[in-house]
Amino acid sequence: MSTVSLKKDHVLIEKVLKSMWATIPILKSGNKIPEPILNQVIDFTKNFTDICHHGKEENSLFPELEKKGMPRNAGPIAVMLMEHEVTRKLASRMESSSKTYLSSGDSTQLITDMQEYINHVVQHLWKENNRLFEMAEMALRNDVDHINKSLEDVEKIKLKEIGKTREHYEKFAEELAKQFPLRE
Repeated sequence: MSTVSLKKDHVLIEKVLKSMWATIPILKSGNKIPEPILNQVIDFTKNFTDICHHGKEENSLFPELEKKGMPRNAGPIAVMLMEHEVTRKLASRMESSSKTYLSSGDSTQLITDMQEYINHVVQHLWKENNRLFEMAEMALRNDVDHINKSLEDVEKIKLKEIGKTREHYEKFAEELAKQFPLRE
């Protein structure tokens, strides 16, 4: 399957989103989220989710789908690119509101920004998992090894650019999930 790497990213992203959701009641109750944790969450959203994961899609998957006839400026690819931009804007807003929260203690905007970010990314991942990746599997079924290698190469390049490893982000997600488990 040509989307295994991307689905693996989604599992990691969803783990962090669940922990982020678990912090909202803590913030609403007036309790503090430590600055190092908040900074790592922001790092994850901006670097792993955007630079690494979106980079794999934008620099590997989407161009391969274009080669198979899927247009970039219309349809699923165009929607995903637009949603990636929304994700970036929401992550930037969350970064800004986290700084305000850390300096003033007022979590109002941070809570709003976190909720919007989480809701947007959850919906986006669902569309990719249940629509785009299904189409990609069909379109790229004869190119699985090539696609997997391309995705792996882009991930290595992107993680090197940000100076982190996949293992770093996996460990962070595990630790965050232990510290802020989502109680269903």
